Amino acid sequence: MFTKAVLRCTLVTALFFLACKQQTKTPEPLLESKAMLTDWPVFEPQPLDPKIEARIDRILPQLTLEQKVGQIIQADSESVTPEEVKQYRLGSVLSGGNSAPGNKAYADAQTWLQMADKYYNASVDAEGVAVAIPIIWGIDAVHGHGNLEGAIVLPHNIGLGATHNPELIQKLAAITAHELTVSGHDWTFAPTLAVPQDVRWGRSYEGFSEAPDLANRYADKIVLGLQGQKGDAGFMGAGRVISCAKHFLADGATENGVDQGDAKIDESELLNVHAAGYYSAIPAGVQTVMASFSSYNGRKLHGDYELLTEVLKGKLGFNGFVVGDWNGHGQVPGCTNEDCPNAFNAGVDMFMAPDSWKGLYESTLKHVKEGTITLERLDDAVRRILRVKLASGIFEKGAPSTRPFAGDENQLALPAHRALARQAVRESLVLLKNNNQLLPLDASKTILVVGDGAEHIIKAAGGWTLSWQGEGHTNDEFPNGESILEGIKEAVAKKGGKLIFSPEADTNLTADVVIAVFGEDPYAEFQGDRKHLDFEPNGFDTEKLATYKEKGISVVSVFLSGRPMWTNPELNNSDAFVAAWLPGSEGGGVSDLLFQRDSGYDFTGKLSFSWPATALAPQTKDVLFGLGYGLNYGSTEKVPLLPENAGLENVIVASTGVFFAKGQATAPWQLRLQSAELVKQVASFPTSIGGLLVAKTDHMAQEDALKLEWTSTELLQAQLVTASPVDMARESNGAMELAFYARNFGQETATVQIGLCGTPGLCNRTLAITISGQDWKAYRLSLSCFEKLGVDMSNITTAFSISAPQGTQLGLAAIQLATDADAKPGCNGQ
Repeated sequence: MFTKAVLRCTLVTALFFLACKQQTKTPEPLLESKAMLTDWPVFEPQPLDPKIEARIDRILPQLTLEQKVGQIIQADSESVTPEEVKQYRLGSVLSGGNSAPGNKAYADAQTWLQMADKYYNASVDAEGVAVAIPIIWGIDAVHGHGNLEGAIVLPHNIGLGATHNPELIQKLAAITAHELTVSGHDWTFAPTLAVPQDVRWGRSYEGFSEAPDLANRYADKIVLGLQGQKGDAGFMGAGRVISCAKHFLADGATENGVDQGDAKIDESELLNVHAAGYYSAIPAGVQTVMASFSSYNGRKLHGDYELLTEVLKGKLGFNGFVVGDWNGHGQVPGCTNEDCPNAFNAGVDMFMAPDSWKGLYESTLKHVKEGTITLERLDDAVRRILRVKLASGIFEKGAPSTRPFAGDENQLALPAHRALARQAVRESLVLLKNNNQLLPLDASKTILVVGDGAEHIIKAAGGWTLSWQGEGHTNDEFPNGESILEGIKEAVAKKGGKLIFSPEADTNLTADVVIAVFGEDPYAEFQGDRKHLDFEPNGFDTEKLATYKEKGISVVSVFLSGRPMWTNPELNNSDAFVAAWLPGSEGGGVSDLLFQRDSGYDFTGKLSFSWPATALAPQTKDVLFGLGYGLNYGSTEKVPLLPENAGLENVIVASTGVFFAKGQATAPWQLRLQSAELVKQVASFPTSIGGLLVAKTDHMAQEDALKLEWTSTELLQAQLVTASPVDMARESNGAMELAFYARNFGQETATVQIGLCGTPGLCNRTLAITISGQDWKAYRLSLSCFEKLGVDMSNITTAFSISAPQGTQLGLAAIQLATDADAKPGCNGQ
């Protein structure tokens, strides 16, 4: 029998692209071809602890059938009370991206801890049962504890991949674990081990690299950083939490980079590329694995017995438990969110049923009693869950508030931890261009800083920060953070230079050098899916860079993004160009490498994703900068003038997230007026159909909104439609909302009907909301509300319809999908 170390080395040597050798800070080329596995490797399972197994043997017979079913259910904190946790004996609670206690999507340590105690105490209340099982509380702390006020926000994984520093990654994971214990959490849904093959995918920044070797080299380090070394005295001790490898399997291989899509690949690529991280995470003792929303050649992973049971639990030797993703079981054929024995029988041990948990509990209990789910399978899942809970020490740790570091906000953002986070920022930066060796800059000069990314920490942090999508947060919400601008100010002040900040880039200003900080706005998951890789400037007009160049002022661009993007125009208008990814809350790490210092810092980051040469190509084709590319101060390479044709001619890029903006429908959506018998495509304004009149009005700019007036009692709808149905099932499976602005003209209030539908004609499943006042206000409706009405969210051709009573006059603007980090989604428009 192989030892764990020998087995791992043997496997990694065999893996496609992988090499079992000493890694250095300057990586070996990532695409060296290695011998490929032709079948799944067989791992010896982690040794079981005889004492833990004996305890499980004593506990299992004492549990009622109802308790066992409760253990395999996880509910979201937004949808379950402590009393219900006790009543149903639930196994776990999670807090989704916007599900913090209180009115915000995040909370301070004491607020989190109070809720943690309530759930824990309810779960261990033994009233009515022979033995009470503590819950474990999970959260997505994927780049630091992003939902905790005052915590360190680390660089996203795409940046950490560029560091090529596994030892640093382990230390960063330990920081995350430490800060999770301050808020009372037991479990983080990390690490993400996806190997993204098409960076149009909105979750690409959660992957370390397009090549599997980094996922393999990092996975065990993150597990060890979060949990500690299994078998050591410190395993799952103070400052440690349960880890979760996700998403099993091949979520980074979906066709066209579509989130929750289908990975149409052969088994060789599946086991040689996309499973690479699991080959080190499982031997390192990862306690949980999350099933993927996505499919493998049409097979939904939540229902795939072969991969979840035969491969993961069998050949790979995983003896922890498999947790589902957010209602992911409901996507398995023959299932709903409230009823899915198929996923459980396939190998999901704990359902993540955020808002569907009660119905799922009842149906699962029924299936066990009827034999659709065998008692043997139920006991196997409960044993796995108890194994993890006992190994974590949750039975002995006591209430969250009694544990080491609990509630102590002085433990957040410790100086040593911030220094490590700042080091991670430095090592993640990749210098793509440094013509004439412009960098490092002389901080004693006059420095003009432009661009919205300089001052806004949230833009540098990205999604999964304070809220799910990471939208709309201010620097006041990062009490222990530093913006990139603040880091630059500090550097310039130390050398006696002059700093000028002009976020919108006043081209009349002069300076010795311009530092432009710009890039993508925050996003998460499917909201980040793109049809192309052309960077579309937002918040800052990058064409102004050319003006500075024409005036003879050198330009340094710092590009913030969750993926490599086609940025040829910006590269051409920059003397130096830094791919900064999403560095997080330690903006000083960026300034560390922009200026001359006595510290000896230099650029060491190397691309772990190739940089595209055209806007339509995934990174495996038409590469501008390849894997392993990255300059330093001493590099003399010059990037020549690049072609500025994005390759998007005659390409219609559909948007499913924005339906109406700046006074017009957004392609492929079209504005249509509909009655029971008539339909009219709107080509010009003003226009009408029967008693519905439509014209333009002003919201934020001239004629950027619609004015609608209903003059008859006939049912008349204004609609935004598309010829090809759009699948919004994933958007309705969470906190996404249909958002718009509206106001009244004439009347003070108006009750309107808002709908979505997938069939031609009038939308007949609508929600009534009240538009109040004559000032523009934002209104929002959770997409799940329409799903509950019976709308087939997988087949939407009308993304928005509105009707109102006779005499109603309304203004309507900015119709889109969005999330509100400061409010909970609802069905009444508020």
